[in-house]
Amino acid sequence: MSIEFTQVDAFTAEPFRGNPAAVIVLPAPRDERWMQQVANEMNLSETAYLDRREDGSYGLRWFSPTVEIDLCGHATLASAHVLWETGALPLSDTATFHTKSGVLTAVRAGEWIELNFPATPASPAEAPPGLLAALGVDARYVGRSRFDYLIEVDSEDVVRRASPEFSGLAVAGVRGVIITSAASTPGVDFVSRFFAPGSGINEDPVTGSAHCCLTPFWSQRLRRTAMTARQLSERGGEVRVRLDGDRVRLAGRAVTVIRGQVL
Repeated sequence: MSIEFTQVDAFTAEPFRGNPAAVIVLPAPRDERWMQQVANEMNLSETAYLDRREDGSYGLRWFSPTVEIDLCGHATLASAHVLWETGALPLSDTATFHTKSGVLTAVRAGEWIELNFPATPASPAEAPPGLLAALGVDARYVGRSRFDYLIEVDSEDVVRRASPEFSGLAVAGVRGVIITSAASTPGVDFVSRFFAPGSGINEDPVTGSAHCCLTPFWSQRLRRTAMTARQLSERGGEVRVRLDGDRVRLAGRAVTVIRGQVL
């Protein structure tokens, strides 16, 4: 039996920008090995699998090409977009997802989709041996969150020009490495890039879950709760963020680019 999939570019209003994710609404449960194999075949930073619950909510799991992921923003945004676009969920309804990181929700605000995610603040930490050399940067601050290392550098230009040695960034015990600075681009508060070679992703185009760490960090630095962020990957993307206690509101847009079937 074939299973339909949708490929969505998230955190962008333009096709072929932002972060692509495959979304599969499962007609029946499938085993984890199959889900991992399909994600490897898709070869996107994440493939999302949805299964509808009796109460109208959805179970949601995310897989990179090599591992299952505990928290993913762009594939959650893509999943909500697909549910509303296909009519599986009325446009006025909240999308509710049961995940490894608890219950996550998404609501529509015009063209934007707002996600409600847990904050994952970083605490000051020592950089592992070789990490800063692999990034090729000097750090103003080094921290570690639940998932990643957070490296603050001097300027947007340093973030933009960073050319890391990816093999040196596959640090045991973390998902990836975030590099960030205050923005010099008008209308943007802070910028970042995200590298996760240990999770099968050298550079992720736009990483919603990284902003669960970046938002409390920059909220304290800039003394603001609502900010605009830009991820400076080749594809690029925009995330509107808001710190709400121990939660982070992440807002972005999404566009469908491919529909197909897994045979």
